[in-house]
Amino acid sequence: MRDEMGTFRVEVEVEIENPASPGETRALSAVLVDTGAELSWMPAELLESLGIERYKQERFRQATGTIVARWIGAALVRVAGKRTADDVVFGEPGDLVLLGSRTLEGLNFRVDPIRKQLVDAGPAPAAPASSLPGSRTRASRARTPAGRVPTTGSR
Repeated sequence: MRDEMGTFRVEVEVEIENPASPGETRALSAVLVDTGAELSWMPAELLESLGIERYKQERFRQATGTIVARWIGAALVRVAGKRTADDVVFGEPGDLVLLGSRTLEGLNFRVDPIRKQLVDAGPAPAAPASSLPGSRTRASRARTPAGRVPTTGSR
């Protein structure tokens, strides 16, 4: 099985928007795609210019082993015509600007490790309600002649 984790630069425009104040966007021309990072990291200056609020602080372990604390806020992220809402890290000077795995999943992209490109991941997996134990779909329910759904013990 091929390892599809890794990092590479993607030459597409990434747009960031404040979900609380849609309309105004900021663009980044090339970012690092990092499937080993859960969250996307954007320059704090860019996020602040859009009025994106910091709502919690988290600690992160960098590749060097160093632990850093960074603020997180909610943003809309657009890449290649697709949009998702996600938590993003307020990157400080010297931090990498990157798209993390959670944003990639929300955009329904997967990484083509050979061509170093983002590609559509295809239909998202879903379990039909009828496959869950004890569930019944409307079409599978038995109905009485009067149109009532029978209950346990009724004939």
